Amino acid sequence: MATLNLFSQPLQPTISPSFCCSNTNHYNSNNSKLHFFTNSRHFSVLPQFSTHSSNSKSGSGNSWLQNSSTSAGIEYRKRPLYSVFPTKPAQVASVQDLYEFICSGPLLDKIGITQEQVAESIDTWLLYGRYLCRLFQLNELYLTEPQKARIYHYYVPVFLWCEQQISQHQSKFKEGEDIPPLVIGFSAPQGCGKTTLVFALDYLFEEIGRKSATISIDDFYLTAEGQNKLREANPGNALLEFRGNAGSHDLAISVETLSALTKMTREGMKMKLPRYDKSAFSGRGDRADPSTWPEIEGPLTVVLFEGWMLGFKPLPVEAVKGVDPQLETINKNLEAYYDAWDKYIKSWIVIKIKDPNCVFQWRLQAEIAMREAGKPGMTDDEVRDFVSRYLPAYYAYLPTLYSEGPSGSDPKHLLTIEIDEGRNPILAA
Repeated sequence: MATLNLFSQPLQPTISPSFCCSNTNHYNSNNSKLHFFTNSRHFSVLPQFSTHSSNSKSGSGNSWLQNSSTSAGIEYRKRPLYSVFPTKPAQVASVQDLYEFICSGPLLDKIGITQEQVAESIDTWLLYGRYLCRLFQLNELYLTEPQKARIYHYYVPVFLWCEQQISQHQSKFKEGEDIPPLVIGFSAPQGCGKTTLVFALDYLFEEIGRKSATISIDDFYLTAEGQNKLREANPGNALLEFRGNAGSHDLAISVETLSALTKMTREGMKMKLPRYDKSAFSGRGDRADPSTWPEIEGPLTVVLFEGWMLGFKPLPVEAVKGVDPQLETINKNLEAYYDAWDKYIKSWIVIKIKDPNCVFQWRLQAEIAMREAGKPGMTDDEVRDFVSRYLPAYYAYLPTLYSEGPSGSDPKHLLTIEIDEGRNPILAA
C-alpha cells in the first residue's frame, strides 16, 4: 500500500523514456513537442470506430477522440507522431483523483479486482493509460471525460482480464512444455467498437513484450467466385445475397488458419494471416492477394479473434422462422461453425447491447463520417439495406448468446460487457 503515499501529490506532466518508445525520443523546449517514434506495426482504425458520449462532462464536444488530430480515423504508421504540450500550466488530476475514477468503473467487480489491488498497482494503470494515449494520439494531461472513461473504465480493465486469462491458461502446462497461444474470442455486434478494442489490446500486448495475432471472421469470407455460387444456390434469399451471414465463410481456410495459429509455439515459426479486400468488385469483396497477407512470428502468447456472430448457436427451426423464414438456411449453415471457429476459443468476451437497432445508428455515423472526410460512403438508404441483412440474425441469436453464453464457453472464462448507445460499458441492471 506504499503507493497510496503518492495520492496527495499531483501527477506531474513528465513522461519517462520507458513510457514512450523503443527508439530515442526528444523534448524540444523551443517548440514544446514530444516526438514519439513508433514501432514496426501498421494499423488502421476506420471512422466507424470513433465513439461518442452524450453526457460528456468536459463541455467541449462529444467524441471521445475529439482532442486527437485524427478523430475521423487513426493510422498507426512507421513515422513520428507528435503530441503538442500546452504552454499554459496543465490542469492535471492527482493520482488520488485518478484512483477514485478507476474505482468508479463498471468492470472492476466483473474482472475480480478490488480497490486495494488498484491502489497497489496504480503505477501499472498509469503506464497502460500512457501507452493508450500515445496510440490514439491523445494528450494525457487533457483527457476529456469520455476519453478517460474509455481508457480507464474499459480498455485497461479488459486488458487486465485478458492477462488473468493468459496466466490461468499457461498454468495448465508443465515446465518445458510447448504452450499454445490462448485464443480469446470477441463476440460483438457491428459498429460497437470491438475492432478498436482489439486494436488497443493488441498494442498493449506488444508494449509489454507479448506476441499476439489478430484475426476477424471477415478474413474468412468466401472468394468472389464462392460468393457468387452461394447467391446462385439461394435465389431470393436476401440474407445470402451478400457476404455476412452463416454460409458466406470459407470454413476450411478458417480451420487451417486457427489450427496453425495454435501451433505457433516456438521461435522462428512464421505464418501468413489471410485477409479480405472488401473494396474488390465494386464493394462485393474478394479474398486479398496472398502476397499482401501479413506475416507473424512465434512464439505467440495470445490470438485475438473477433466477429459479430462468434458464438451463435443453431436454434430450433420454428424459432428462427418466427423471426424471418430466410433464417432457416442460415440456421442450418450455422451447425458447422462450432468446429470451424468456436472450439478453438478458450476465453470469451461478449459485448452486449440492449437493442440491435443501435447497429443501424452506429453504421450510419460511420458512413456520415466517411462522407464528411471526402471518402466514399453509403447513403442512408444503403446503410438501412445493408444492416437489414444482419438484423434477423441478431434478433434470433443474441438472446441465447446473452443468456447461455457462446457456443462451448466456460462461465469461468467469460466476460460479458454491457454497453450503452455511446459504446461505453455500463453496470448491468
